[in-house]
Amino acid sequence: MIKISDIKIVNDTDKEAYINGVGDPAALERFLVKYAAGELRCPAKDIRSLKVLKHSIDARKKPDIVDIYAVAVELSATEGMEPAKARSIEEKLIKKSRNKKALIYEEKRYVFPSGGDRAMTQRPVVAGMGPGGLFAAYELALHGYRPIVIERGRCVEDRGADVERFWNTGVLDPESNVQFGEGGAGAFSDGKLNTLVKDKDGRGAHALEVFVASGAPKEILYESKPHIGTDKLVTVVRNMRREIIDRGGEVFFETRLTELIKGEDGRLTGIKVADKDGERVIGTSQLILAIGHSARDTFEELHKEKILMEPKAFAVGLRVEHRQSDIDMSQYGRQRGESLPAAPYKLVHNTSEGRGVYSFCMCPGGHVVNASSEEGRLCVNGMSYYARDSRNANSAIIVTISPEDYGDGSVLSGVAFQREIERRAYLAGGGAIPVEYYKDFKDGSQAPLSYEEEGRQDWNRPCCKGNCSFSDVRSILPEYINRSLIEGIERFGSIIKGYNKDDVLLEGVEARTSSPVRILRDEKMVSPSLKGLYPCGEGAGYAGGIMSAAMDGIKVAAAIAEEYHPAF
Repeated sequence: MIKISDIKIVNDTDKEAYINGVGDPAALERFLVKYAAGELRCPAKDIRSLKVLKHSIDARKKPDIVDIYAVAVELSATEGMEPAKARSIEEKLIKKSRNKKALIYEEKRYVFPSGGDRAMTQRPVVAGMGPGGLFAAYELALHGYRPIVIERGRCVEDRGADVERFWNTGVLDPESNVQFGEGGAGAFSDGKLNTLVKDKDGRGAHALEVFVASGAPKEILYESKPHIGTDKLVTVVRNMRREIIDRGGEVFFETRLTELIKGEDGRLTGIKVADKDGERVIGTSQLILAIGHSARDTFEELHKEKILMEPKAFAVGLRVEHRQSDIDMSQYGRQRGESLPAAPYKLVHNTSEGRGVYSFCMCPGGHVVNASSEEGRLCVNGMSYYARDSRNANSAIIVTISPEDYGDGSVLSGVAFQREIERRAYLAGGGAIPVEYYKDFKDGSQAPLSYEEEGRQDWNRPCCKGNCSFSDVRSILPEYINRSLIEGIERFGSIIKGYNKDDVLLEGVEARTSSPVRILRDEKMVSPSLKGLYPCGEGAGYAGGIMSAAMDGIKVAAAIAEEYHPAF
């Protein structure tokens, strides 16, 4: 195959093909053939097939927007030819190509280990069905390990109804909510799949292929900022679960891990779980612990059982809402029309006090959601549906904090800090999402006004899932964080016009950006406290989003396979 990079096409060139990837990917591939042929200086009929490798949008010369593609093509002349001869023909075509970045392309595929020397006599157990646990179980099932999966929440179909009920009534189910249940917290987010984790082994590309095979839109394979959307994630997660079961795995919902059972040699021999019928024991020598960053009661139990953990830095802040049309105008220099997606952004600032302030989990055309999981405490998250068609954009604007900031240095001091600011958020909004205009937040007003007040009828209005209430948001966080937020937002106003406007909305509190603890593991992914325990994913402190958690799940499953082969 030949890889051709930097194919540049003026946006709006062909609306029918939707060259930004929102339309039919097959139509996009057909559309790009003539451009690839032009770069190679050959007739379009000489290209047998084309695969889109990457798509990004260049808006540096706004409002003139350019779509940039990288593609891989197969030539008609090389069909059925032995590799050496095919390569010779491809190299000759590359030499006469006008594209200086054209080169021979060999697709790299992720390879799961074939199985270690030791026999696994008991089935492995995966605790948690967020992205980390889901992908660990999926890979193990795919390769004959028949995992047993336990999840304290409900299946994604029932969970969706529970979450909608909570948003409509305010009545929380502590075991089935935005944080707990099949799919994890990521199932009620934007479904963003970008990550900063290096992918030298191809785990990230493999995870994207699994998503597509399970029903995700094909364009996530090549978009520079891929996302699935909450509405489509439900189908994807359900299909992955069905594949696990079809391959011999078992999945138990509403089943919570309560105890680790250790043998005399200090190795794991089983676990105790609790479900609606009471407690029972599952025998196992391998437990993948993928409990998510909100399993605070499980963190407490692990601490009691002397599983080695440490506090870690994380970040907290607020959700910020702007009109999506304002973000589009700033990013594109024009309103986007049909040929451009709702514009995202990414912002970073180092404050005068030495703290990092940055945007996180930015949701174009999204909603701010009540993401609480404990009675009397409230936290928020952001989500978008696949269409990203809400009137507002939202993002977390968060401030980095370390164990020195939030407590006495004890293992669970970060959890205590999260709980305290979530308690304040709950009180500020009276159980509803507390909202405040940026002007009132910056001025320190203790009696914030809403858009219903005289003179504010044209001000921006919240796009929230769950009730919201105009409240004193500034009272939620410590003042050193508030100062950093204001300095950051003011700085961002010099980058994105209107970012610091008076009617920008702030909602709190964004407390669950990542786990406040790290469950230690060695180079074989095993806890030094208990042989057979494999901490995994975001809750264990080794990931920060859907993709990094999925990649860590694959990594942990591979670590087990490198040592054991199934013997049952």
